[in-house]
Amino acid sequence: MKKDIILAGVGGQGILTIATILGNAALKRGWQLKQAEVHGMSQRGGDVQSHLRLSDAPIHSDLITMGDADMILSVEPMEALRYLPYLNNEGWIITNSNPFKNITNYPQEDKLFAEIKKIKNHVLFDADAIAKEIKAPRSMNIVILGAAIKYLGFSEAEIATSIKAIFAQKGDKIVEDNLRALKAGIAAK
Repeated sequence: MKKDIILAGVGGQGILTIATILGNAALKRGWQLKQAEVHGMSQRGGDVQSHLRLSDAPIHSDLITMGDADMILSVEPMEALRYLPYLNNEGWIITNSNPFKNITNYPQEDKLFAEIKKIKNHVLFDADAIAKEIKAPRSMNIVILGAAIKYLGFSEAEIATSIKAIFAQKGDKIVEDNLRALKAGIAAK
């Protein structure tokens, strides 16, 4: 089994944290992983993306070719569309509907949403609102991850174990916030 995932967002939204959690879960399964990321503009609110390739067989490249991604997992709707050429015909877009308007000519939201909804397999929802509702506003990225795990083939327990391992040094409250966010994302879609 293999999963090729494009992770997309804007600097500071937690894309690389999602990659770390998924990578940790894959390694605990004994899978291999390759990752390529671009985050040079992350401190300025720029585009952040990562190619994450997970497999139970050898992986020869860290880059996903056009038309081969199983999922675009995005914390920002415009960024989800930026990588659409990478998505395969049966692939999924899982994205936050709350835009991060960091440019003056940001597209109209209704047009963005219409484009996302053209994709047969899509989940579009306001992960920011859910994170605020559960009193974990900084865990919006984990809400998105929760909505995606069933399409990625990971169990809640596998991802929860990775969250605990990765956030343990930040204290129990941060771990609990992220576990609540994971559950809220699973319940959302």
